[in-house]
Amino acid sequence: MRNKNVLFITQAAAIAALYVVLTLLANALGLANYAIQVRFSEALTILPYFTPAAIPGLFLGCIISNTLTGCMLLDTIFGSLATLVGALVTYFIAHGFKTPGHADYYCKSNIKKWLCPIPPIVANVLVVPPVLLYVYHLEGTLPFFMLTVGIGEVISCYLLGMILLHALEPRKENIFRQNIA
Repeated sequence: MRNKNVLFITQAAAIAALYVVLTLLANALGLANYAIQVRFSEALTILPYFTPAAIPGLFLGCIISNTLTGCMLLDTIFGSLATLVGALVTYFIAHGFKTPGHADYYCKSNIKKWLCPIPPIVANVLVVPPVLLYVYHLEGTLPFFMLTVGIGEVISCYLLGMILLHALEPRKENIFRQNIA
C-alpha cells in the first residue's frame, strides 16, 4: 500500500512539473495568458484517461503555472478550479462510475477517448472569459473571449491532447503503472 501511494504521488508530481514546464514555454512564446491562449500544457488534460494521479497533478501544475506566469489571484484560483473540474470529469468519462456487479459497456467503448478532451475545454470556456473581463478588465466581450479561449482550448486539449493520447496508449502499462514491483 505504501509503494502504491509513493507511485501515485510521484506520478502526480511529474505531471505537475511537466504542466509547469510546458506552460512556461507557451508563456515565453506569448501563448499562455489573456485572450489568445494555446497552452501546450493543456494537452496533458487527457492524462486522467490513463491515471487518477493526473487529477491532482494537473490541478497543482495549473496553480504553480498561473503563479509563476504572473496571473492575478482570482485567475489562479478559478483557472485552477476549472482545470480540476475538467480533470475530474475526464476521469469519470474514461473510467465511469464503478457499480458492483454491473458490466459497463460504455466504459469499454471507443467513444470515451473522443469525449475525454471535452470537459477541460468546456470548463475553461465557461470560467476563463469572465476572468479576462472582470479580473483583468480586458477590452472585448464575453462571446469574443469565449470564442478565443475556446479555439485555444480546442487546439490544446483536443488536437494536441488526442495526439498525446494516441501516442501514449500503446505504452500506458509501462508509463502509468499502478504498482511498484
